[in-house]
Amino acid sequence: MATLEPKKTKIEETVVDAYQKIEDAVVGTYQKIEDAVVGTYQKIEDKFVETFLEERDDE
Repeated sequence: MATLEPKKTKIEETVVDAYQKIEDAVVGTYQKIEDAVVGTYQKIEDKFVETFLEERDDE
């Protein structure tokens, strides 16, 4: 008796590949935005610490 196994068709492979490309693009774009936001915040935080919280030699 032959077993029935679903076989991937060309259309299924194309759809899966397309979704994977979309996913990779979305995740990559999100990562770039996150890195930019965190980097900008870090610069602001460093400037704040430098300006208001570090000890100064002239005090």
